[in-house]
Amino acid sequence: MNHKLEIRNLTKTFNTEEGELKALDNVSIEVKPAEFLCIIGPSGCGKTTLLRMIAGLEHPSSGEIILDGKEVKGPSPDRGMVFQEFSLFPWRTVIKNVMFGLEIQGIGRDERYRIAEKYIELVGLKGFENRYPYELSGGMKQRVAIARALATDPAILLMDEPFGSVDAQTRNALQEELLEIWKRTKKTILFVTHSVDEAVYLADRVAVMSARPGSLIKCLDIDIPRPRKRTSVEANMFREQLLMLLSRERSKASISV
Repeated sequence: MNHKLEIRNLTKTFNTEEGELKALDNVSIEVKPAEFLCIIGPSGCGKTTLLRMIAGLEHPSSGEIILDGKEVKGPSPDRGMVFQEFSLFPWRTVIKNVMFGLEIQGIGRDERYRIAEKYIELVGLKGFENRYPYELSGGMKQRVAIARALATDPAILLMDEPFGSVDAQTRNALQEELLEIWKRTKKTILFVTHSVDEAVYLADRVAVMSARPGSLIKCLDIDIPRPRKRTSVEANMFREQLLMLLSRERSKASISV
């Protein structure tokens, strides 16, 4: 099924001790079915807040989020979230971490194991089913988190800087694996990153956010054929465009401080 996500005039304001803090201001974007959309912007521009609202973990102050014609009101299995921190249960093995969402849904034991084993193999961790998180590298832990998010078969995979805490070599490998998973599952992916290089390598489109309060200033189509070369002339041209946009926003942020 093709899943359509619409973000309409989304605004989010937090009440703080210093008064109201507007994190997002009138953000609108339509995410295409099976699209890989990366979201970039200056620190503090509301990227994570936007993702959390799509996940149903935060509520908009105004505006709405529509998935398949229905307004998002809270968390649901149709949206899977992968956080920057690995967020695994240390007392659970790999397979039991992956099965967690299936347990919540009341899926039977045999079916839980079958589904969990499928996604553990998909992320390249076959043979590690009975290991605990402390026995895994950072990259392996994030693979478990991705498998857990995929196991509930969400329409949309939300990823909040999922590779930010691993080394560069592991990060490149995880990017390759994620693209292969995306190709095989045909999921819609929204991926927040601080890395312009990562956005250009992964995305169909890159949504560029303004300095806080975050608003959408540009959606750039990355029309480079796949598989992509990280150092190609085309990739460098897109990187330059995105870096220029971000530089402008950082300048505005520093002037307003």
